[in-house]
Amino acid sequence: MKCISLDEEKKYWGSGYRYIAGIDEAGRGPLAGPLVCAAVVFDKDIHFIERIDDSKKLSKTVRETLFYIICRKAISICISIVEENTIDKMNIYQATLFGMKNCIAMMDIRPDVVLIDGMDVPFADNILAKKIIKGDTKVMSIAAASIIAKVTRDDIMTAYHKQYPEYGFNKNYGYPTKFHKEALNQYGLSPIHRKSYKPVRILL
Repeated sequence: MKCISLDEEKKYWGSGYRYIAGIDEAGRGPLAGPLVCAAVVFDKDIHFIERIDDSKKLSKTVRETLFYIICRKAISICISIVEENTIDKMNIYQATLFGMKNCIAMMDIRPDVVLIDGMDVPFADNILAKKIIKGDTKVMSIAAASIIAKVTRDDIMTAYHKQYPEYGFNKNYGYPTKFHKEALNQYGLSPIHRKSYKPVRILL
């Protein structure tokens, strides 16, 4: 099985492209809270970051350690947050496209190439976009973006836990765990639940 590497970035650097962004998201599946998209650009003199991987494969401690390493080593990072009411209006697929497009548009460095985890996203201004299936397990810049997105979203949900402690957002982060679904049935909806998602919609 192919391990995560800088091979994809090096291919484009070698072809004359300078700024290669990896982009990923966190939070498509949860019943509550926002979707978070993140993009990361490394300079071509970057060395492989040890232990970096798909954020879902890493412990919370390792993710948070890598988050700060990525922030120090990247030359550009951008985060786009799509709130739950926008997800309800658009649907999660369109909301993901919206978030990723915003993320790239807001970057302080305009990428020449965007490497995307598993989605076709048409970016403006002749930016070259490449979908890579399971890119967060293959491409370092995508894995870095997945870590930035995941840690950011988990922090948001931990903060929401202080407002709505009955749902256990500090542990399930809004995902449909047994505890979360039982809390929904007992307490009803919070203001941050996604009303278009079936387990929430049936309670309305």
